[in-house]
Amino acid sequence: MEQYMPFIWIGFAILMAVCEALTTQLVSVWFVIGAVCAAFTTVFTPSVPIQSAVFLIVSLLALVITRPLVKKHRKKVGAVGTNADRLIGKNGVLLTDLQDSESVGQVKVEGEIWSAKSSDAPLEKDTKIKVLSIEGVKMIVSVID
Repeated sequence: MEQYMPFIWIGFAILMAVCEALTTQLVSVWFVIGAVCAAFTTVFTPSVPIQSAVFLIVSLLALVITRPLVKKHRKKVGAVGTNADRLIGKNGVLLTDLQDSESVGQVKVEGEIWSAKSSDAPLEKDTKIKVLSIEGVKMIVSVID
């Protein structure tokens, strides 16, 4: 069994690298580093418990050292709104009249048609609006001054 351990560790590193490649988050890169170090340890000792200890220690150290750096970098880059959130703050046009603040009309923002409400109602068709927020499937809009 001990003669196969380098191949087992390298195989595990490859498996973890594939898992990392299939995800959008950093979830297993630390195990790749630990498994490679454990495979390197097989050159010096045939002891599986020592190899496993090297794997665990290196994986934990890699996690502890790199995770704060990754979080710090992600905060600098900033979150990009996806899906509907990207429309908040955008301008559009009212497609139907809004009678009062409880009535629902339709707006067109960046080529998409949405249901909308506004506390600025009553509003007439073709009024230019700005998206304030999205609640469920309705945009909350206000008139552009």
